[in-house]
Amino acid sequence: MERHTHPDHTHPDIAGLVGTRVLVVEDDFVLLLELEWILSEAGAKIVGLCQTTEQAHAHLRRDDIDIAVLDFQLRGETSLSVAQELARRGMPFIFYTGQAETDLITAEWPRCKIISKPAQPEELIAALTSLVSQALADESTPFR
Repeated sequence: MERHTHPDHTHPDIAGLVGTRVLVVEDDFVLLLELEWILSEAGAKIVGLCQTTEQAHAHLRRDDIDIAVLDFQLRGETSLSVAQELARRGMPFIFYTGQAETDLITAEWPRCKIISKPAQPEELIAALTSLVSQALADESTPFR
């Protein structure tokens, strides 16, 4: 996984999310803005703020993405098709969801990190930093 980082940062443990290109899929506008702020403050580059799967798939077609944060339950749909496309491409992602029942997620992606809403910013950043570190350590590791 190629990552754009600040020249002073060469290791993911030091760099955190600096320069990491993140796709965010969240239907709640306030949470979407909060995630944008949290990730931007951690140095991530937001390449897409999406409220629907259609918007997310459009970004997947045109943008370079390193990782994604997916709300599971969107208005009238789920983000499963986005997660499936990310997995097909070998792109790491986490689910950030208020969904109490996560059996569908864990059945499809048993190794995928699920963070329950609301979470502290540090928890989100730690989970994403770990995901980036894992991807950089072994790009052949499937995230599914």
